[in-house]
Amino acid sequence: MKVIRLLGLAFAISLLVSGCANYSGIATHEALLQMSSLGLSNQAKNVFPAQQWWLAFNDGELNELMLSAINNNHSLKIVQSRMLSAQSIQDQANAILYPQLTAGAQTMRERLSVNGIYPPPLGGSTVTMASASLAVQWQIDWFGRERAALDATIGQTRAAQADTQAAQVLLSASVAQQYFDLAHLQLQLLIKQRLLQQSEHHASLINQRVEAGLDNTLVQHVMLADQPQIRRELSKLSENIDISRHAIALLIGTTPNATAQLMAKLPLNSQSSMPQEIPADLLGHRADIVASRWRVDSELQGVQVAKAAFYPNINLTAFAGFESISLSQWINSNSRMIGIGPAISLPIFDAGMLRAQMKGQAIKADAAIDTYNATLLNALREVADKLSSGSAIRTQISEQNKVLMQLSQAHDLVVSRYKAGLSSYITVLISDNNLLQQQAILVDLNARAANEDVGLMLALGGGYIAPAIESKTSLAKESK
Repeated sequence: MKVIRLLGLAFAISLLVSGCANYSGIATHEALLQMSSLGLSNQAKNVFPAQQWWLAFNDGELNELMLSAINNNHSLKIVQSRMLSAQSIQDQANAILYPQLTAGAQTMRERLSVNGIYPPPLGGSTVTMASASLAVQWQIDWFGRERAALDATIGQTRAAQADTQAAQVLLSASVAQQYFDLAHLQLQLLIKQRLLQQSEHHASLINQRVEAGLDNTLVQHVMLADQPQIRRELSKLSENIDISRHAIALLIGTTPNATAQLMAKLPLNSQSSMPQEIPADLLGHRADIVASRWRVDSELQGVQVAKAAFYPNINLTAFAGFESISLSQWINSNSRMIGIGPAISLPIFDAGMLRAQMKGQAIKADAAIDTYNATLLNALREVADKLSSGSAIRTQISEQNKVLMQLSQAHDLVVSRYKAGLSSYITVLISDNNLLQQQAILVDLNARAANEDVGLMLALGGGYIAPAIESKTSLAKESK
């Protein structure tokens, strides 16, 4: 009872003098943007991609690359390690809330000094010192400092978890985009090879006409100049194909040679269901927004930790055990020892250090809120950009298909005229060349459409669904 009365008296005194150091006038000033205030649509339903959105492309090769990347990419493993590290810090903060129990025992053979605290005949003799004890220490969190510190670490842990998901979403998008870029390059290589064949055939016909005196050497030189240019472009395409394969190898965590024979293909049709407007629940589907949101919560909890530093810090320590200078009397009722006592500390005058610390934490919280707002607005811009680009590219593909249809019909007429003897074969080759050039444009557009599909999947969250975010401090902040 004496201990309890002492603890109560010390606590009362500490409250009376705690006003010497105070945090008045220190607060955060920024507010979180509300999705509901940004004019977003509540009508857009089922617009978010599935977690394994790439399966919609029906490409077995792409599916295998995705699996390899998720399991083997070393950059993703680094992010996962950071998440585990954050979890361990959270576990440490959680442990502080509970009493800590330690046990100890020791024996020591010692000669006691004649001139020490023990008089003869004990002084000057050699004895065995023995002790065993249990100690309990408990930091009583009456002002919520440790609880707020735990909540701050929880925010950092959940931010790290969201970061891991964001990294995986970005990785899958990078694999898909590199794969479709490779398919694009390989298709362009095939078209360039056909153009070279046509140029060589065309040059052969021109040579025959020059030898027959039907054409001059100027036309011959112009035609021959086309071939080195096409071969140069073929070399550049081959180089880019190798580089693209190397990039895919890095993403899936293997050596460059492992993808040396990789052949990719573009999807036949768009696989994305494009919303007409940006959906209002984008927040829960973007891992980067969620991570930023949890960091806001962590920093706001840090403000609570800094505020609690102005209040008394109370520790309760107790121990019990046995101690003797003889092993024969070690575990004996007369050798028992026991102690208990509180320890209270509180700031009275610190030259403004605690105020400076809390002000700095409030500034960090404001910065985290600004970062969240910027991340949210950037996400909205990305979705808007992808919706605009996706709509435009599909219009361009539609128009390019009309161009090819007209050129294909014109090509059929040219072939018919050649077969009827009304035009030369050179006219057929020129028509073939024009058709190939327009097919190359269509390949470019289809490749861009595939990458826009992937970009839209990424902008819409890449299949991520966030757990509910519940925070006392941040909910209060949002209502400002």
